[in-house]
Amino acid sequence: MSKTPIRVGIIGVHPDKGWATIAHIPALAQLPEFRLTAISHNRPEVAKAAAEKYGVPHALGSADELIGHPEVDLVVISVKVTHHRELVEKAVAAGKAVFSEWPLGMNLADATAMRDLARDKGVATSIGLQTRAVPAFAYIKDLIAEGYLGEVLSATMVGSGITFGESMSETFAYTLDPSKGVGMQNVVFAHSIDGLTDMLASRFETVTGNLATRRKTTRIEETGEILPMTVPDQLVVSGTLENGTVVAAHFRGGLSRGTNFRIEINGTKGDLILTSPVGYVGIGGFTLMGATGDETLHELEIPARYGADRFSEGPSQSVATAYLRLAADITDGTHTSPDFDDAVALHRLIDAIETSGGKPRKL
Repeated sequence: MSKTPIRVGIIGVHPDKGWATIAHIPALAQLPEFRLTAISHNRPEVAKAAAEKYGVPHALGSADELIGHPEVDLVVISVKVTHHRELVEKAVAAGKAVFSEWPLGMNLADATAMRDLARDKGVATSIGLQTRAVPAFAYIKDLIAEGYLGEVLSATMVGSGITFGESMSETFAYTLDPSKGVGMQNVVFAHSIDGLTDMLASRFETVTGNLATRRKTTRIEETGEILPMTVPDQLVVSGTLENGTVVAAHFRGGLSRGTNFRIEINGTKGDLILTSPVGYVGIGGFTLMGATGDETLHELEIPARYGADRFSEGPSQSVATAYLRLAADITDGTHTSPDFDDAVALHRLIDAIETSGGKPRKL
């Protein structure tokens, strides 16, 4: 693969909605390291409309056409997780580098099979765990590594599931099917816990999970239809990381009138608190507070070099930074971007939480 630009094809682009449209395309537009050359949608007229809107040379009516296109080096899969395995297998068979949105698969077995296939074929992979690239998360990771907290003792996280509350958009109704693997624990919690463990530079050694469904129904906003809440809307996780840090997390469905996202990390020398009025870490709006040594708690400004100097806050900010890391990995052979190995590790953690039954599980 030539160094630059890396030619990108995105599967699953609508001109007016979807994660590819609000995050991937704006991110790539700011990066000379990449060139968006092709997009596809299963309705050719939608692909054509999106290509015209965003100035993309090739509008394709199928994923197969995009994967096989000679002007695509990196295949980005931005469709429902139910289609991921089929598309990953086709991209790997074509020898293309693959960027898959998270979750990688509907379950651990799916994710492991995709990881193993890509590894056997020697194909470069990346997974959409862009929380690691959120400026606040990246800055905290460096502060911890530099000794701001001394020895880290514990971390507490509280978050909101957003869509698993009183109501949800019809777009997300499919998340109510537990077999699809896109419940609160699989998406918003998974993104958040991955960002937290990356900041702490350690994975779980043991974990205990408690999941409950407290709301019995949810309402579809567009139609008013009442559906049974068939997935957990409460998740409590506790455990110990390999480096000894004790972690506790609680995610609640819907949105809270109080704190929708908060991380507090305590150490022998200092403390850090990260908050946001938004439950999903990919949107932004963070405030970081800290104190080390004899200091009193005060707001910490996140240095511009973590992305704010180049990318405006919002969904595309962390995605753009994640793409920058991926570009270095592809062209220079570094390993700064999460790959399918990282995806399998996170799937393994979520599987352990789901099957814990309130008892400690060793990872």
